[in-house]
Parts: sequence; structure tokens; C-alpha cells
Amino acid sequence: MPVIDFTQAIISTLACGPGTLKQEFVDRQVPGHLLEVRSSTPGQGTWRYRQKVDGRMLHTKLGTTDSLTLAESRKKARALRAAYDRGDNPYEEAKAKKAELTLNELWGEYQKMAEPRKRSFARDEQLWRIRLQPKFGHLRLSQIGRHAVQAFHTSLKAEGLSGASADHHIKLLRRMMNLAVEWGMLKVSPLTAYKLLNEPNMVEHYLDEGQLQRLVTVLKTDSNRPVCLLCLFALASGCRLGEALGAQWKYVDRENRVWRIPAANSKSGKVRSVPLSDAALEVLDEIGTEGKYEYVFTNLETGTRYVHITHTWHRLRAKAGLPWLRFHDLRHTYASMLVNAGHSLYEVQQVLGHADGRVTQRYSHLTSKTLQNAANSASLKIMEAMKKVV
Repeated sequence: MPVIDFTQAIISTLACGPGTLKQEFVDRQVPGHLLEVRSSTPGQGTWRYRQKVDGRMLHTKLGTTDSLTLAESRKKARALRAAYDRGDNPYEEAKAKKAELTLNELWGEYQKMAEPRKRSFARDEQLWRIRLQPKFGHLRLSQIGRHAVQAFHTSLKAEGLSGASADHHIKLLRRMMNLAVEWGMLKVSPLTAYKLLNEPNMVEHYLDEGQLQRLVTVLKTDSNRPVCLLCLFALASGCRLGEALGAQWKYVDRENRVWRIPAANSKSGKVRSVPLSDAALEVLDEIGTEGKYEYVFTNLETGTRYVHITHTWHRLRAKAGLPWLRFHDLRHTYASMLVNAGHSLYEVQQVLGHADGRVTQRYSHLTSKTLQNAANSASLKIMEAMKKVV
């Protein structure tokens, strides 16, 4: 193995001897620093550093002569020698880093764990596919730093996402990192104690009497009867869209005026019973699928159940002059009618199926308004009596 004084000028002239495929030239100035040349790549070589550790010769690739100058390669070699002198083992560290999972690989493990267990996994898959995977998927876990995540988080807001939507991306990434630690794939998560935006995003629209009348008029007269009836059913029962789309006749108990939503179709993951009002029962009488199909809201032309109504809903709300109205606002309106009729928040919680009473508290201002109206009713009587006093 020739030992020579490297210069930048002679590097490209070094070549293998006759009949050899590979040859190494050792740097006289920096111990362990060498240049490997191959007959298959004339004029180009690979810088390497070798170090004997515990009786084993370890080789570390520094780069090619096309990417590193002689000075740069020597600098890297000296840094490695200093690390070994300190008792570190850069070779094993690099080997461990190379064996470390990428976020793409961690996602595969997370998917196997979460998909059969998490009802909202479809949302996780969407967050991953659209933004997280393109940004971080190719990186190894230790390469994903807190600063990079914070910059990504900020960019989501700049992109126009709400604070809650931006936070959902970070929550998923944080959950994956925590699992990597739990599974022994990562020592420490870079997102421990990471602060989310936690911006309030509860938007609630309640239909006043005029708006309600316009919407009901459209839903009672539009030609798309199945979707109109589904909307009326949601308005009359306070159910969520997914619950209505998944409603099955076998869970409708007309005699006891109850519709049972199985755990698989309930947001809380628990079975819940929805009381059926006269208006809700009237919709069920009109739908015309009972005894013919499994699902209540089935397309009579195709015989398949509805799985989404987005385009039709947008057309119906625009026709009613309510382009801002979300389908979920039908649930809010139903809740407001219960509260304004004098029902307690506990009763509203039970009817709507809120697992946490704090969610129902959003309607507390309606309770205050109802109580104020009640107080004003008594006030009128008192004021009338006061006027009669001379």
C-alpha cells in the first residue's frame, strides 16, 4: 500500500497498478487518511479514514475526490481521529444512524397499530399523505428537529389552515415520535412539551326563525327528496352527518320512539340512544326505504346507501340563501331550540350524546338568555303593578 505526499495536483493522476481492480494510497501527513482508486472509475477516487478499535479495523467513507478537496478530506479525517482519541466511536454511531428508521418506515408501523384501533385513522392518513410525508417522510427520526417542526407548524398557518388544523398535524407527528420512544426506536422525542397553538375555533351558527323557514321550505319542496329528508332528519334529531348516513332500520324502534346508534358509528365509541321527535318520525314515514333496504337513507335509483351529500347540500343551502350554513349547524340549531325551550344543559348533553359535559357548555349563553327572558316576563308584571301606584 503506497504511502505518498498528497497534493491536489497529483490526485487525479493516481491509478491502479496493472491487473488490479482497486488500490489504496496512504496519506503521509495524516495517519489513517487514505485515497481508494478503482480501475472502473479512472480519474476519480474515494477518500476514506481507517481506525483500529478493539482489534478491528474500521473504515469510514469521507467522500469522493469530486465532492471533497484534499484539505476538506484531511479536515474530516483529523476530526474523526480526535473523536476516537476522546473515546467516541463515530463508526458505530454512523452505523446506528444508518440503521435508524425513517419517518416513512415509522408511519408503516404506526399504521399497523392505529388503523384497526382508531376510528379517525382516515383523518390521520390524510394529514400524513398531504403534508407530513412530503415534508418529513424521507428523514431518519433523529434528523427531525424541533426547529424544523416549528417552522413547518408556522407554514401551515401561513398556508391558510386554521390553528386547530395546523395543530392536528403536529399532534399526529408527536404521537408517532412518542410511540417510537415507547417502542425503543428513538431515545428522546424532539416534540416533548411542544406547545401547540390551541386557538379557539368553535364556530356556531344558529338559524333564526326566518332562516329556519327558508331552509325548511327548500327541504320540503326540492326535487332531491332523499337528501332533503336526510337534512330534515338531522335537524329534527340533532344527529351528526355520519350518524345519519349510517342509520339502519334495525336500530329504529318506532314503538319506543328511539333510534339506537351502535358504538361503531358513534363519535364517542359508545352505544347511544336518540329520542325520535314527531318531526323525525314524519321523515322516516316519508323516506320509503323501510323493509326494502338495510340503510335508512338509500338511493332508490341505485339501491346503494348515501356516503356523502356535499354537492347537494351546497346547492340546497345556496337555494335557501344560506351559503355559510354548515351541515353541523343543523345540530347546533337543534340544541339551541332545546335550550331555549327551557331544557337543562344536562338534558341537552344526553340528547346530543356528548361524552364530556364541557362540550355542551358552549350552549350556556343560550341558557342565560332563556333565564333572562324568564326574568323579564316577571319584570313586566311587577312594572305594571308599580305603574298603578299613585
